[in-house]
Amino acid sequence: MKNIIVAGLVAGFAMLVLAMAVVILTNAALPSVAKEYENSNLFRPWTDPIMSLYFVYPFFLGIALAWVWNKTKDVLGEGSIWIRGSRFARSFWIVSTIPGILMSYSSFPISLAMSLTWLLSSLIQLLCAGFIYARMIK
Repeated sequence: MKNIIVAGLVAGFAMLVLAMAVVILTNAALPSVAKEYENSNLFRPWTDPIMSLYFVYPFFLGIALAWVWNKTKDVLGEGSIWIRGSRFARSFWIVSTIPGILMSYSSFPISLAMSLTWLLSSLIQLLCAGFIYARMIK
């Protein structure tokens, strides 16, 4: 159990750093998306204490996914950490992220560009987490 929590925290930290990096790059490359993030009708301002959950979420997800990895790692088959980690990441991304982003796009007044950046960011984060789990949880 200890290695699941440690791997989950490591993955959570990596996912947080990657999420922040993707937002910075996206805002630089797509100013229209940066403007959407500043829309207080869509998002809470960073001064709102509830926004601190943004920094907690990746750690919760990291630990939860580490637990899922531990339960499903034998189903992912043989291969390098890159192959097994990417199978895990793609599976979660297809089952959870794509439907979630589709619901967000259809329910909230966000642009297609923002939705696509969320899809890409999530895939990058999940791939990194999958590699960490494949490496740390045997």
